[in-house]
Amino acid sequence: MQPEALSVLSTVGSVFLVIAVGGLARKWKWIASDADRSLAILTKSVLMPALFFHRIMTDPNLSMRMDAWLPAVYGFGCTAGGILIAGSIAKGIGSGFGVRTDSQRRTFAFCAGIDNYGYIPFPLAEAFFPASVVTLMIYNVGVDTALWSVGLYVISGQGLNACWKRILLSPPLLAVLLAVCLRQTQFDGWFPVPILQACQQLGKCSIPMGLILSGAIIYDYAEKFHWGRIWRPFVLAIAVRMVLLPAGILLLTMSTDSMPLKEVLLVQAAMPAATFPMVMTRLYDQDIEIAWAVVVGTSFLAILTIPLWLVFAPVYWLPR
Repeated sequence: MQPEALSVLSTVGSVFLVIAVGGLARKWKWIASDADRSLAILTKSVLMPALFFHRIMTDPNLSMRMDAWLPAVYGFGCTAGGILIAGSIAKGIGSGFGVRTDSQRRTFAFCAGIDNYGYIPFPLAEAFFPASVVTLMIYNVGVDTALWSVGLYVISGQGLNACWKRILLSPPLLAVLLAVCLRQTQFDGWFPVPILQACQQLGKCSIPMGLILSGAIIYDYAEKFHWGRIWRPFVLAIAVRMVLLPAGILLLTMSTDSMPLKEVLLVQAAMPAATFPMVMTRLYDQDIEIAWAVVVGTSFLAILTIPLWLVFAPVYWLPR
């Protein structure tokens, strides 16, 4: 499937307009910075799990075979591999691009290695590759696992043993496991309809809430940094996040015959850096200036690159 250019521009534009609303809400003090943590927890622990649970429980095309979990393996591999590759590049040539200290290298590896895997890809997948949305959800289970293991180790320096509880008790993971188990045992037909309807309504809030929160967080740092100081890390971020890692993800599309997984990989290859790592960078007292250069810089560039990517990439990388 090749999305039409005008449709792609419209959808991508609407996504970034919602992000802009979040920035304006912060500017006009409609969203206080003190609310960020609670809104992020609400989104990750309630709204996104509700979305995952409802879609998996109601998708008639979802396979219950073991290979249904293959997207999670790809999600973990792309994310963990991205962090490690970005870290190796930062250690090898980062000093020439303003990435010199251990904190800067950790921040660059963490932020450049993780692409935006939720708030931007979901509305795009809904619009252009609807059959791949559940596959994207399962892919995200792998991304979350990598974020809270390899990613947390890199950004915090904590041992991996300190991360497993976060992984196993992750609400999105638990929601996916519960929904898949209910489908596998054919109890989904007996599940109370009011609960499913409540999950549907909560799930509809997840993407807008995440986009608005992302806009608010980006606005917080928009006036703090001067592009003259961070243009070199930004250039390195473009090379890693927008060129090198997408090329690797595109090569992975040739390793699977699953069309939904190919579509998920294609969408993920088009993504800028995720915004949530910027929050974790602040939480673990790492270099927020490098995080801002990577996350905000690639996000602004993605306004131009995502439409081009989704129009032309399917011609060459997805079977007609």
